[in-house]
Amino acid sequence: MQANDLPAHADLRIEGARLWNSLMELARIGATEKGGVCRLALTDLDRQGRDLFVAWAKEIGCTVRVDAIGNIFARRAGLSDDLPPVVTGSHIDTQPTGGKFDGNYGVLAGLEVLRTLDDNNVITQAPLEVAVWTNGEGSRFVPVMMGSGVFAGAFTLEHALAQVDREGVSVGDALAAIGYAGERVEAHEVGAYFEAHIEQGPVLEANDKVIGVVQGALGQRWYDVTIDGLEAHAGPTPMELRRDALLVAADLIRAVNRIALDHAPHGRGTVGWLNVHPNSRNVIPGRVKLTVDLRAADDATLLAMDRALRETCAQAGLPEAVDEVVYFAPQPFESTLVSSVRKSADALGFTSMEVVSGAGHDAVYLARVAPTAMIFVPCKDGISHNEIEDARADHLEAGCNVLLQAMLRAANAARVVTQTVTEGERT
Repeated sequence: MQANDLPAHADLRIEGARLWNSLMELARIGATEKGGVCRLALTDLDRQGRDLFVAWAKEIGCTVRVDAIGNIFARRAGLSDDLPPVVTGSHIDTQPTGGKFDGNYGVLAGLEVLRTLDDNNVITQAPLEVAVWTNGEGSRFVPVMMGSGVFAGAFTLEHALAQVDREGVSVGDALAAIGYAGERVEAHEVGAYFEAHIEQGPVLEANDKVIGVVQGALGQRWYDVTIDGLEAHAGPTPMELRRDALLVAADLIRAVNRIALDHAPHGRGTVGWLNVHPNSRNVIPGRVKLTVDLRAADDATLLAMDRALRETCAQAGLPEAVDEVVYFAPQPFESTLVSSVRKSADALGFTSMEVVSGAGHDAVYLARVAPTAMIFVPCKDGISHNEIEDARADHLEAGCNVLLQAMLRAANAARVVTQTVTEGERT
């Protein structure tokens, strides 16, 4: 793969208006009153979104395959169709109060790349695929990033299919109900994987940059913490004789914030969920359960943050209170593909900067089995996982054009040829 120059067909550009209109049409499926989207994984709304994508892909001659966890692969044949495909994609399921762009942009940017090649009768050497990964958000079912995780071997198909939602419906049953329980086949080899995404944070906007050249994704350690005190009456119990679990929790919350600041610039520390028992106005809290989310760009830093958390808990008399429930190692992306994204942004005249992904993405799992890179574009005020999530049409168009050029290069673009293809010649 040559990454020194723009690939053949460097003058190709996607249709920004078509990309935007596709995003808006998909957003109507599960639209909310506040302008967002609620399209939970493997619901009937998810089926409608999937059906729309499949129909669009077939309109441009793609073949479509669905695997046993419901991942959809829309394939555009290459001249050497036995080569591993260059793949792009993301997810189209959303948070309960999700936006129009998280995940959806990556899928429809990939579709727009294929549409652009189809419009211009450009056939790449290697085949191209757009993937729709199942249950990317993890709102209805856990684990998060389920489809890409099964594809990459992070967990087994059987484990994923057996997971249930709060109503007791299993993934396997939900897939069957919406008609997307596909073939049980081995995951196919991937030549390269790209994922375009809104940043979901404020860094690009704050620095007035159009393209984020993603170096990798932060590693994550998630914990459940339980703090036991003693419930007592808020009036008769003197302050010095209390065992207030919430007071200990407050100190721990401040400590989590300090741990992240001590490991700048990429350290992150969050207490995002708190449960206080008995949660009564005039009762001293006797038990507090909370979550801790620690993130860092390298494993040594993440391990140091883990030690600091455990030392803090031990000093507070809580040596057994911390239960680690999730661990993702920091995931660097492949340097040649990252360089290709940067070169494409530069050649297209877009401002860019190096960033790391603070969120988990399907690309994190794909990076375990294939060369991988991501392309970020700004989102308004850095807001995501929110119905008011927004992005500028010109930024979305810019990111898609970078994706187009990077995919052409990865598909052995020096040997890309243009030829007229009739409908009958396509599979």
